Amino acid sequence: MLSNFFPLDAKSIHRLSTRGLPLEAIKSQIDESIDFTLELWRSQGLDIVKYKGYYYFSTKFIMLNQAEFCIVDIEANGSDVQKHQIIEIAALKIKDNKVIAKFESLVKCDEINEHITNITGISAEDTKDAPNLKDVLYDFKVFLGESVFVAHDVRFDYDFISKSLMKVGLEPLLNRSLCSLSLAERSLASYRYGLSYLCDYFNLNPEANHHRAMSDVVTTYRLFELCLNSIEESLNNVEDLIKFSKEAKRFKRPKFDPLLL
Repeated sequence: MLSNFFPLDAKSIHRLSTRGLPLEAIKSQIDESIDFTLELWRSQGLDIVKYKGYYYFSTKFIMLNQAEFCIVDIEANGSDVQKHQIIEIAALKIKDNKVIAKFESLVKCDEINEHITNITGISAEDTKDAPNLKDVLYDFKVFLGESVFVAHDVRFDYDFISKSLMKVGLEPLLNRSLCSLSLAERSLASYRYGLSYLCDYFNLNPEANHHRAMSDVVTTYRLFELCLNSIEESLNNVEDLIKFSKEAKRFKRPKFDPLLL
């Protein structure tokens, strides 16, 4: 997700998360001064620090029990961000296995078709007194801060929010992100990895109301904790966990659905 909105190339992004990037490599890809650029990126949720002459994502030096993870879910009145909008957003901020903050809001929307209402239970009437999209996104961005953005199939939520921010005149997200679906594939054996299936199989959230944002956030939070407790590999910092979620070997899926046996 970062590469979609970030001016540095893929090789530079990789070096920021591993062995560090020299100043010259950053300067060759930006138009503004380095101090201004780093401050701008920080305002978009991305903290880059200098260590022994090289630049790194600050998450390279943040231990897992000291990191803030923000687990996010959105509901929208369609899947095309150019035509549709967010109608609900929810998030839990997690640190050291504890919920430290909560964000939840409906978003004013004049048109929500019957199909979406049937799925989410949210109608246009439900949102008539809700704040508008720009206000909700601004408040959410402040809430998110520099936390690691976590979601199930994170690309959709991250990109939809970032593009929505740009639609209302705000800067897109640059936070480091982590996909709980990819993490689950590498830390848990399951026949399927959709959130609803994982919820049922591992009994993550007995009171789940799928396709409502906070309910899915709670389920994802419990899945995230289960994944972290199931990883046998030694992970020292946030970048280790992000790398594991992308590169570790996936579990082999059972041939038959155990929930149907």
